[in-house]
Amino acid sequence: MQFLIVDDEEPIRELVRYNIEKEGYASLTAPDGKTALSLAREKIPDLIILDLMLPDMSGLDICRILKNDRLTQNIPIIMVTARTEDSDIVTGLELGADDYITKPFSPKVLVARIKSVLRRKNTATSQEAPEEIRVHGISIYPKKHEVILDGKELDFSATEFSILEFLARHIGQVFSRQQIINAVKGSSYPVTERSIDVQILSIRRKLGDNAQSERPVIETLRGVGYRMTEEV
Repeated sequence: MQFLIVDDEEPIRELVRYNIEKEGYASLTAPDGKTALSLAREKIPDLIILDLMLPDMSGLDICRILKNDRLTQNIPIIMVTARTEDSDIVTGLELGADDYITKPFSPKVLVARIKSVLRRKNTATSQEAPEEIRVHGISIYPKKHEVILDGKELDFSATEFSILEFLARHIGQVFSRQQIINAVKGSSYPVTERSIDVQILSIRRKLGDNAQSERPVIETLRGVGYRMTEEV
């Protein structure tokens, strides 16, 4: 597998390159957006690690261009950002980025995120929709609209069930509230983002999930959105 590393700081490019090659992956590097777009279209890497602050164009613009191009739209993207603004992260996720990591970061954490994104990609492309989704001891049956926990069927509304199923199908992936709305209701459905918070709260209550615990089933990323945590 070959990854494209996009960052204008050479020490960071080399740090990332060293650590991913140590894991057995090949790498390409780009110091700016123009080079990144050219390499992405020419080489079609298996994953792109994309800095948001580049000298010639925004990483968000690069993400938008790649996700709107048939040739590159399925390449997973992990955003790397030194910014603290939640809006940048939310925008990147809504443009189609698969995950994000903030600077400064641990190389071990980056490698773990890479492996997680690749697992999700492989699962999505190699499996049809399962009859049962099982995670954290919860059994979800999409065709029967059933959720079983500890041998008992739980009562979920249609929207709650759709949200739970969506998060369970994309375990470990972060979604903004608007992305969740679009996925379960469609982009033109008149639902407020606040209503997603209420639905998530209800889902957690029915699952007995404590959002403040060390490993909640559904994790809140403040100012960004939600994800279903991966099992350890």
